Amino acid sequence: MIEIIQNLSRWAVPVFLLFVPLYAILRGVKVYECFVSGAGEGFAIAVRIIPYLVAMMVAVGIFRQTGMMDLLSGVCGSVLQQWGIPPEVIPLAIMRPFSGGGALGIAAELIDAFGPDSFIGRLASTMQGSTDTTFFVLTVYFGSVGVRRYRYSLAVGLLADLTTFFASVYIVNRVFM
Repeated sequence: MIEIIQNLSRWAVPVFLLFVPLYAILRGVKVYECFVSGAGEGFAIAVRIIPYLVAMMVAVGIFRQTGMMDLLSGVCGSVLQQWGIPPEVIPLAIMRPFSGGGALGIAAELIDAFGPDSFIGRLASTMQGSTDTTFFVLTVYFGSVGVRRYRYSLAVGLLADLTTFFASVYIVNRVFM
């Protein structure tokens, strides 16, 4: 059974990549022209989001370099440690809403330091896979389509990040402890 699943997964993407253009051709769609048009739109969007991306990267750099990350980690870590949450994962929880790359770097450091099968390694992996980069989404994605008034998006996104943080701790405790 595992061999069948492995063969299916090995061929799924190539078959899909072959099926879509063939289906489009049979439907009379000019595949190459549509592809070039879409690539042109994608390039225009990429150029339009560069200022938002640069601003986000500068903000994350300032946040880390000024020591705010360490200060916030220290304050939150001492409180959360009383609930059995290791303070080592606090920087990951703080960085994840800001930067996926920064959070991945912190998760890799945690896994390297404590091991992938440790509680902290499993918690870091679960946190990394269960949250999104809220501020990145707001600045880059909303900025690319011209959304200026986020209304409740920031609050809901941060609430979702907080919920998934505590859910990750709960799930890793239940499954691996």
